[in-house]
Amino acid sequence: MRWLSLALGFMILNGPPLDAATDAAKIMKVLPLYLDLQGRESLSPSLYERDAYQAVLRKRPAECSGLRFSVQWKAKAPTATELKLRLEVRISRGETTEASRFEQPVKVGRWFSTWSAITYAGEDFKKTGEVVAWRVSLWNGEQMMAEQRSFLW
Repeated sequence: MRWLSLALGFMILNGPPLDAATDAAKIMKVLPLYLDLQGRESLSPSLYERDAYQAVLRKRPAECSGLRFSVQWKAKAPTATELKLRLEVRISRGETTEASRFEQPVKVGRWFSTWSAITYAGEDFKKTGEVVAWRVSLWNGEQMMAEQRSFLW
């Protein structure tokens, strides 16, 4: 019984902070996935097959029609009114680097995290060069709530 009390006390003392502002929003995962000419990111639902097909598409850029950024995020409903996901990409064009920005309105899920996708495809993808770096951010009006970026951003 004494060990149970000590373990419970340890968990309470070392638990997460009670500050609600830090947990208002979070971007947990960003998966940049190439799309083939039919708009598919994988040939089957297997994660292994998806990763293998992504390696094939990376080696053959002529078979790619775009890039889809699947974003797992969460935000608390009382603080969020008009949410939007913003994708910023840096594109390499020979010696120069250019930036592009895409936005998409999103709605808050109920309890758990939500997956949303921002697709960078079509003429935008064909006329630009290779994506060097990216940043995905979650905005509430004009205030940034959370962000996640690639290593080279």
